[in-house]
Amino acid sequence: MRNKHSWMVLVLCFCCFLLVMKCSVMEESAGVFQKVSQIVSSDKESVSKTTKALRSGFGDITEEEEYYIGRAVAAIILSRYPVYQDDGLHHYVNSVGKAVVFHSERPETYMGYHFCVLDTDEVNALSAPSGFIFISKGLLKRCEDEEMLGSVLAHEVGHVQKKHGLQAIKNARLVEVFTLLGKKAVEKHTPQDLSQLTDIFEGALSDIVEKLIERGYDRKYEYEADRLSVQIASRTGYNPHGLVAFLKTMEPDPPSAANKGWFKTHPSAENRISRAQKEIAALDHIPPKIKARTTRFKKALSRLQ
Repeated sequence: MRNKHSWMVLVLCFCCFLLVMKCSVMEESAGVFQKVSQIVSSDKESVSKTTKALRSGFGDITEEEEYYIGRAVAAIILSRYPVYQDDGLHHYVNSVGKAVVFHSERPETYMGYHFCVLDTDEVNALSAPSGFIFISKGLLKRCEDEEMLGSVLAHEVGHVQKKHGLQAIKNARLVEVFTLLGKKAVEKHTPQDLSQLTDIFEGALSDIVEKLIERGYDRKYEYEADRLSVQIASRTGYNPHGLVAFLKTMEPDPPSAANKGWFKTHPSAENRISRAQKEIAALDHIPPKIKARTTRFKKALSRLQ
């Protein structure tokens, strides 16, 4: 019962948030996201107990709760970046992504993984909680083959696997939402209450997005995602040197590039390459590159503009 009611509480928060963020941006993302139904509970005692439990044990976030948090974060990302309009490309990226996910240590999330291409030349990739993964058109252009793409997606899946996004949430203002709900759970919410709840929730999610886009994860999380990329990519059958090859494309970029995308939010390419090479050297088996995959990659990206 706790999981059921905690899910209901978070849905209430999320529905309030959508009034501000306009969930239509998700419906326009090439069918990647599905519509959320609003659920309201009249069980005052259970809601009150659930709220207290969430406040006292915030680290114990359920799969359902993580999904709605991740979806709300995805809505903000899609309000900042347009979706690239090419169904064939989305299908291809999702196929590669799903193959990588299958060989990760977290092959399933609540409502599954979703991969989306953003229509921006900024070289970037983002992973929201619960498996909402975004890759920019600019980053795709940097990739020369499917080994590179698979390794980059494996890096983002590594963030989801280790729930790195939730680490940012713990330090954000989301706790204030549960505090307000704890005070108001057994009362009738007035428009002013809902406005306050929405403002707090919107601010908390904005903090999370700032962490993903502006400040980036802590270095230890990025290095861990690189380590997982090597492992996941190789288990999928990709040559893990794809990660190193991609990182090498970042080395010659001018200093001005450091203010954008992966250049701003990730550790230096030189340090990451050195660490990744050590991880690859420790593997028992390194899958070879397969020409057919490169041909498939170039065909899928042939119309990319």
